[in-house]
Amino acid sequence: MTLILASQSASRRTMLDAAGVSYRAVPAHLDERALEAELAGAPPADIALALAAAKAQAVSAGNGGALVLGSDSLVEVAGRRFDKPADRAEAADHLRYFSGKPMQLHSAAVLVRDRAAVWQDSDCATLMVRPLSEAFIAAYLDAEWPQVAGCVGVFRIEALGVQLFDRIEGSQFTVLGMPLLPVLGALRQHGELAA
Repeated sequence: MTLILASQSASRRTMLDAAGVSYRAVPAHLDERALEAELAGAPPADIALALAAAKAQAVSAGNGGALVLGSDSLVEVAGRRFDKPADRAEAADHLRYFSGKPMQLHSAAVLVRDRAAVWQDSDCATLMVRPLSEAFIAAYLDAEWPQVAGCVGVFRIEALGVQLFDRIEGSQFTVLGMPLLPVLGALRQHGELAA
């Protein structure tokens, strides 16, 4: 049975494609902000896991028997959690806040079958944001908006977003939005990939 990715995320699809994983993508229709509000005060890793599970469970509801992969990422800077920017002005505000600070990027993945979680994992990467000038922020958003509108952290690491950082500690896959190596191991355990 083919894996279902509960997402239309280009970076997650690119990772699975490059790894040779067969899947079909089905977006989860879910009010993520409402779920986050219910989880207010929980650690970011727990929120990322809960959102990943909720996405997978939502898609699983209409796909009985299928293995569904949900994934989510959260950004935390100086104790404050950030969502995707609502507009370009908010994206610029986020970048100003990030300037010169370490960013914690939490990525989680959950496998669900028949609405029950059968596996989960999360990881955290630390990205050191370099000091960002107003001129850089304006030029960066001129080049990257609206592509980064759907990106927590206002960056695509595989594009100009790499210029935001001085140093990155952690897995490149986590930074791209999914702890891929553990996901591949779980897919092998569940018969979706050759062992």
